[in-house]
Amino acid sequence: MNGDLTNGAGNLIRTALDAGIEVCFANPGTTEMQLVDALDAKPGIRAVLGLFEGVCAGAADGYARMARKPALTLLHLGPGLANALANLHNARRARSPVVNLVGDHATWHLPLDAPLTSDIESLARSVGWVHTVASAKDVARDTAAAIRAAREHRQVATLIVPQDSSWEPVPEATESVPPSARPEVDADRVSGAVDLLRSDPSALLFLGGDALSEPGLRAVARVRDATGCHVLHETFPARLERGGSLPAIERLPYFPEQAAAALASVRSVVLAGAREPVSFFGYPGQPSRLLPEGARVLALARPAAAAAAALEALADALDAPRALAREATRPRPPRPAGPLTTEALARALIALQPESAIVVDESATSGLAYAELAWTAPPHTVLALTGGAIGQGLPCAAGAAIACPDRKVIALHGDGGAMYTLQSLWTLARESLDVVVVICANRRYRILQLELARAGVRGPGRNARVLTELSEPALDWTALARGMGVPGVRAETADALSDALGRAFSQRGPCLIEAVL
Repeated sequence: MNGDLTNGAGNLIRTALDAGIEVCFANPGTTEMQLVDALDAKPGIRAVLGLFEGVCAGAADGYARMARKPALTLLHLGPGLANALANLHNARRARSPVVNLVGDHATWHLPLDAPLTSDIESLARSVGWVHTVASAKDVARDTAAAIRAAREHRQVATLIVPQDSSWEPVPEATESVPPSARPEVDADRVSGAVDLLRSDPSALLFLGGDALSEPGLRAVARVRDATGCHVLHETFPARLERGGSLPAIERLPYFPEQAAAALASVRSVVLAGAREPVSFFGYPGQPSRLLPEGARVLALARPAAAAAAALEALADALDAPRALAREATRPRPPRPAGPLTTEALARALIALQPESAIVVDESATSGLAYAELAWTAPPHTVLALTGGAIGQGLPCAAGAAIACPDRKVIALHGDGGAMYTLQSLWTLARESLDVVVVICANRRYRILQLELARAGVRGPGRNARVLTELSEPALDWTALARGMGVPGVRAETADALSDALGRAFSQRGPCLIEAVL
């Protein structure tokens, strides 16, 4: 600390800068104006405007998954936080470190219950850590605590900053945030996993977290070869490395009947960075827990732990040769021709996507074929819809592109879900982000139509059709894209899609392809 005066907002931004924060995804209002000014007064943090708070939250999630460190969001009071909650829910499920700065009324104004007054703490508590600044002199300390909470526990942390805490003059100060300690590998868990895998040849190795990184997957290949165990990964992983010479790993099916069938013969399971699998929803007459009753469960590494390192220790303990960690690169499929089906879409993408692409996948039913075939693509990273709250894909792609400006980002998205955060396209254009958006336009909520059929509704009536179709009028994605400043083209055949993808991948900057299925 020195004798120079600043205000609470200045100390907040100074502390964030010293902690290595580089980006702030913002949709500010009146109560955040001192923080907006501080971003200019203390330059070094890139400010990115989202036209909707859900865009800010989703972008911070995508950034965190790729950069492996937190960004800030800057949100306006309780309603601004409420608008962000769906994608903060996805970030919580992804265990993404995100630091939300939420302005509040001045402390002496709060008792008057002005129109925008709300219970911000209760909203924030639903997605993670929360704290309210008491005074300007506490801002630096509280900012460091929020960043530490996000980084060390890989969670969403929300710091509520009353406006008087931002504007009050205080001595210039900062608070250091020490580097996070890496979780250690538990030798007892490794030993237990060795015994379990050697005693049960039908054992399942169930993967999530950084078990799905390249080092984790290389170790998995060694363990699988040494023991013959079955391997599955979470249905919607936060981050998955895939393709090239990496081992092909099946994912757990989404629908509970299929998932239960895939797990029916499992008597024991080793969890590596994943939780025990459960059904997304409860259904009459079906169990919510997907593992067979009585199955033995051993956690090698919990979701917040170092799963990749634990898997490497497990492979070493099994005396698995390292030479087995690579597989032959699989040939890509040829460019498809003819009608544009979901399988043709998958083959076109796999045939043309560039190496090291980041694929943000919220394609729902339209992308099932792609997920099954994409192990034949060049090496790439997948970011999935971890929490099931749709509208994550477009903003997550924006955040990933800011985290990794040297990598092509592909947002593979269903048309219904993309409408939730359509405003993301404007941010792609404004920031000149290298993102190719592929809209799977089947003009319906296909997943809901499947759920209707699963619920026994064989002949949906007018209201059921109205609530699950996106026609009359059909969405015009090329016009929507151009209105947001993003070039758009429509593809109605496999040949046209391949041509459009080829052009998109050969140039930089945002573009959108509407694939009419």
